[in-house]
Amino acid sequence: MAFLLCAIALLITYVAGVNVAITLPLGLLTTALGFVAVFRMARRLTKQAIWRLRNRLIAAYLLIAVVPVVLITAFLGLAGYAVIEQTSIFLVNRELDHRIASLLRQAEATAHYPNHDPENAINRFRFTMRNVFPDAALLVSGREQLRYPANSELTHPPKGWANLQRSSGLVIKDGKLYVWAHVVAADNEVTAIAPLSQELLAGFVPGLGDVNFMPLMGRARESHLPAPVNALDFRVNGIYPVSAPEWDSPNKKEQLYLLVNTRLSSVMGTVFGVEWGEKVLDFFLAFAGVLFLVEMASLIPGIQLSRSITGAVHELYEGTQHVKEGDFKYRVPVRGSDQLAELTSSFNTMTQNLEKLIVVAKEKERLESELEIAREVQTNLFPKDPPRAGNFELHGLCQPARMVSGDYYDFLTLPHKMAFAIGDVAGKGISAALLMATIQSTMRTQLTAVNGSGPARLSPRSVVATLNRQLFATTSPEKYATFFFAMFDENASTLAYTNAGHLSPMLLRGPNVHLLEPTGTIVGAFADAKYEERTVQLEAGDVLVAYTDGIVEPENEYGEMFGEEQLKELLVKFERADSTEMIARTMEAVKQWTRAPEQPDDMTMVIARRI
Repeated sequence: MAFLLCAIALLITYVAGVNVAITLPLGLLTTALGFVAVFRMARRLTKQAIWRLRNRLIAAYLLIAVVPVVLITAFLGLAGYAVIEQTSIFLVNRELDHRIASLLRQAEATAHYPNHDPENAINRFRFTMRNVFPDAALLVSGREQLRYPANSELTHPPKGWANLQRSSGLVIKDGKLYVWAHVVAADNEVTAIAPLSQELLAGFVPGLGDVNFMPLMGRARESHLPAPVNALDFRVNGIYPVSAPEWDSPNKKEQLYLLVNTRLSSVMGTVFGVEWGEKVLDFFLAFAGVLFLVEMASLIPGIQLSRSITGAVHELYEGTQHVKEGDFKYRVPVRGSDQLAELTSSFNTMTQNLEKLIVVAKEKERLESELEIAREVQTNLFPKDPPRAGNFELHGLCQPARMVSGDYYDFLTLPHKMAFAIGDVAGKGISAALLMATIQSTMRTQLTAVNGSGPARLSPRSVVATLNRQLFATTSPEKYATFFFAMFDENASTLAYTNAGHLSPMLLRGPNVHLLEPTGTIVGAFADAKYEERTVQLEAGDVLVAYTDGIVEPENEYGEMFGEEQLKELLVKFERADSTEMIARTMEAVKQWTRAPEQPDDMTMVIARRI
């Protein structure tokens, strides 16, 4: 946004012809913001481009494999090109230096010949230079002046070449390039000079190509570049800087460039020979072709591997999208037998297990809902308000180990009597809770029935016997319960009870503890079970404590049970406490004893107190 605003402002100032002192800083700011905007856009596009794993793998493959190969190939190509280029320059320079040295040697030889045999010196120079520099010219000055050719207008170097005794090289004379040699010896001064032409230079290294000194010579009229031997026999253009002095001003040098236009096969043929050069070139080309084929052969499996990886990841991504939307029936296609296929199979197994877990979770949620309803129903079955009649009071509490309990206690007020019961159904959970509800329904039906044998004639023994028969007839053999039932007569202050296999309740009378032992077996197990009834006189201050095995049987970390003796000591200690406090103290002591995170069993206590 800042770049656009600055660009618009710059355009407005440019059209309006605002002073450059304002437009220049604005232009620099716009340029800087433009670079920042381009950088951010490129970064954003790069992130979007490599978001998919397929594009990221392709980019990684290009950076790791393709780019280094391309760079190495380019480096080798440039290095090879540079070597071939410099080799062509070297071949021409070497031949040029060799011919200049030959011209210098002839000039030195001629400096010693004229005094003895001038004609022989000229002939020798002409014969030697006919293949080296055909157009060479010679001037000898001393005791006798000689020229070759006879009509040559060659002069010795001007004064600027003072104190020049022996010299050779390139020189520019009348705008043309020459090679020359100058020797002063044996009282003679010898100057030899030969013009350089494109035809002459092309013949220095036969079959090499075009040779030129730019900018003096210009473009060649006829190219000597050989035809390519194959499609890969490309041209090589070599360039080499050379400086040449002016003939009239030796201190002034002009920069020239030696250009060699040749081919790869020409250089190889010159270095290795024509026949071997072509073989070496063919070998290099064949080797390069093999490398290219190997690279292509490597590229195809690389692309296939990348596609297999990215395809599997894409399928897994699609699977996760379906799972995210709750479609656990979607299955990812499994292809191949590698680790990716195993991963895909594992994903399908996971989604299948998740589908099952969802079903289990829903079922568990349904069961928990039903258990919550059952807990509420069972809570309503327990007595809500502890009854109290005259000099007798009752208190009870049940703490289930699970959401519902298999323990049972109940209170019921009758004419001039109070009945209470406590029981422990075999098992836990829903089945135990249902049996507990059956026991309560059977007992209350008996106690509230109004008939010829009415409640006044009921006794604990008959109630327990009837309950046993009904449970045996209506439940499975493994369903049974321990049961303690008692009735308190307000007028006589007596407590009649029947203990059907239940833990012996404790009667606290001062520091003494009396146990109300069982008077019969459990209910629901045997149809013809016999039960006895006993009566105990309750005195003022007596406390009767009935409980289930969840109070005395929990174990600590050493496997030791809480036990009846410890319960006795605890009850005696809190005998004078309120019944509610006695129950709370007892259950807290049991929890401290076990130190378990979960309650191991249902804990139920009923306290009957004679006031």
